[in-house]
Amino acid sequence: MPKPRPIPETDCDLVAAFPQQLADEVRAVLAVMPEARYAPVSPFSVDVGDEAVAIPYRIHADELPVEVARSLTATQRAILHCLYSRHSDGLVRQRHLEHIVSLDEPWVAPFVVQLVGEYVLEILEAIRHDLSSLISVRSAHHLLYGDFIARNPAFFARTERRVVSYWSCYYRWRFPEFGTYPGCRLLDLLRAAATDRTGRPWPRHTPAGLIEVDGSMR
Repeated sequence: MPKPRPIPETDCDLVAAFPQQLADEVRAVLAVMPEARYAPVSPFSVDVGDEAVAIPYRIHADELPVEVARSLTATQRAILHCLYSRHSDGLVRQRHLEHIVSLDEPWVAPFVVQLVGEYVLEILEAIRHDLSSLISVRSAHHLLYGDFIARNPAFFARTERRVVSYWSCYYRWRFPEFGTYPGCRLLDLLRAAATDRTGRPWPRHTPAGLIEVDGSMR
């Protein structure tokens, strides 16, 4: 395992991507991550529980050797994978997403939802596959993501618009109807979770799609 390095000031900003209670764990992860070629780009703010966090749009650090990642605690590995899900390389984002999408930690949700609003189709399909329990109103994911969206309506509305934009620009030839696009189906699941969390129909900012939730179409 490499010797922990001093954390540059630009990397210290990444501590703000997680709730304060995880600050020491985040610093432990940053201490073993390779130093990035460029500073993190364009953080976006969301609320996790009652706390605001600032998550980078992109990071540029090289990946850790597998043996180093394995030496971290489970929580530290989850933090590591969350950070690399913001990597500038789409393949790196997908690789690390696969380690976090099934977790039911509230601080993981914004990293996953942000990826719903991006352009890599394989990532959308991976999220839809691994969040299959989101369809059940009794699942931990349904409750967790419903709560996250209810706390961040503007962020989710922006995500919806991005999904439509990327579909129209890159995938309309493959999915002529928006309702058949994997991103639409994910949004419908997330919107249903927010509806159940708040007890009121959640606003839609996309063309309509229909999904089955616990035996009924919404």
